[in-house]
Formats: sequence, structure tokens, C-alpha cells
Amino acid sequence: MKKPDPNHPIKVAIADDHALFRAGVKTALSAKKDVELIAEADNGMQLLNLLKHIEPDVILLDIQMPIMDGISTLPEIRKINPHVKVIILSMHNDHSMISKLMEIGANSYLTKNSDSETIYQAIKTCYEQEFFFNELTNKALLTGLRTRKNEPEHLMDAQLSEKEIRILKLMCEEKTTKEIADIVDISPRTVEAIRDKLKTKTGAKSMAGLVMYAVKKGFVQET
Repeated sequence: MKKPDPNHPIKVAIADDHALFRAGVKTALSAKKDVELIAEADNGMQLLNLLKHIEPDVILLDIQMPIMDGISTLPEIRKINPHVKVIILSMHNDHSMISKLMEIGANSYLTKNSDSETIYQAIKTCYEQEFFFNELTNKALLTGLRTRKNEPEHLMDAQLSEKEIRILKLMCEEKTTKEIADIVDISPRTVEAIRDKLKTKTGAKSMAGLVMYAVKKGFVQET
């Protein structure tokens, strides 16, 4: 798990065609010592050009932009930098859209009325743990599984222990590795080992896959 270093802050880029929104995010993040906004873009095309010269750790990506929107931009970002974390920003909370974006490479999805602290936590969590799950993303994944005719073939019917189920639930509740370790009374390294074992048992390739497994099995309930 990555740890932010105050001497080497998390590098963030934002692509959004609303200058006032970008300015608000920039102001909010400027108060955080472990995060640095290194680039701004008005649209996806401009962002992709910037990515030829910079390497952000996290990208905040608006869905609706002129010239090239976020949906078209996301796959292109993955071609340039497969490891950068991408947080989608939108005015809408369409479950099918969220599910689609998470499946094609988004690491989180936030509505644009999210407060600055939530955006900051999403940046940190995506950087440290790959994904930032919230009620919106969990519901979207759950809805996607319920409406999809064919369940994902790569998810297997695993036999999980009570401890594994408990840890899986805590992961879906946005708990950090350290928080899970404290709750279950084990070391953070053991939590990471169990997370890897869960991926092997369920056939999931990422945390997103584990969450999909959890909602399919009813471990994560729609609220």
C-alpha cells in the first residue's frame, strides 16, 4: 500500500471545462500538504496532450466536456498511463453509467456537489488502495449485477471463512488497511495477505472485482 509523503505529495491533474469548479478544487487542495495540483485542462484532448509531458498520480475527470468528454478520454488515459488513478466527476448519479465507467477503468465516481474533504479522501484512498468506494459506487455495482443477464464468469463461488467475509465487508465500507487491522486485531500485512487470498479464491482481479463479488453474494446491502 502506498503512503503519501509530505515531501513528495500526491500529484493531481484535473480536467473540467468549468473554470470556477477547477478553481474551487485547487483552493481546497492547496490547504493539504500531501496533495499537489500539477495540471488543469478544459477538455479530454487537452488533458491527453498534457499527459505526454506530466505523470500525475491521480486524475479528476469530468464526464461532460466539449471537444472530448470523460467517457471517451478514460480509455485513452489508460493507454498512456495504465497505473494512474482516475476519479470521475459528474453532476449525475446514473447507476448504469457509474457501473460502466468503473468497469472500463475508473477508480472512483463522485458527484460534483461532493464536499472538498470527500474529494481529498477519494484522492488519498485511490492513491493508497487503488479504489475509493462509496454508497454511490456500491449501489451502482449492485444494480449492475442485478440487471445484467449474465453474471461475470470470472467470479467464482468461493468458500470464505468468517474472518475473510468480515474483512471483505470492511473493505466495501471504505475502511483502510490499518483500520481493518485495528478492528479485526491483526497486522496490516495480514490484512493485505487476506485481500490477496480473497482475490485468488473469488477470481477477482482487483478491489472492484471483490466488491462485485461481495454485492453478488449479498455481503453489501443496498441502503
